[in-house]
Amino acid sequence: MKRYLVLVAYDPGLWEDASEEQREAWYADHRAFDEHVRAHGRCLATAPLAGADTATTLRHVDGRLQVTDGPFAETAEVLAGYYDVELPDLDAAIAAGALLPSPFTIEIRPVETVDA
Repeated sequence: MKRYLVLVAYDPGLWEDASEEQREAWYADHRAFDEHVRAHGRCLATAPLAGADTATTLRHVDGRLQVTDGPFAETAEVLAGYYDVELPDLDAAIAAGALLPSPFTIEIRPVETVDA
């Protein structure tokens, strides 16, 4: 099994502006993703994230730590949540990600093992 982090992003306001019917359809998409992962591997962790306006960004600038409120970059989309999953391969991860709501942007990244 290979470990993948599936990042879920969407345009700000998309969720707030969605009808209850649309939200229920998106919940169904997430359930389909969960079922696919359980059938082909396992989910290690998942969580929604608080809004980008609650982020704290750390940067090292000229040898000093700079702490900034808010996201690190201006983007049209914001990271909304993640799934940490183990699946056989990238094809299985792509098949799972394709089940998530279509208006969302899904980024899949392999998790690397770091020898300490």
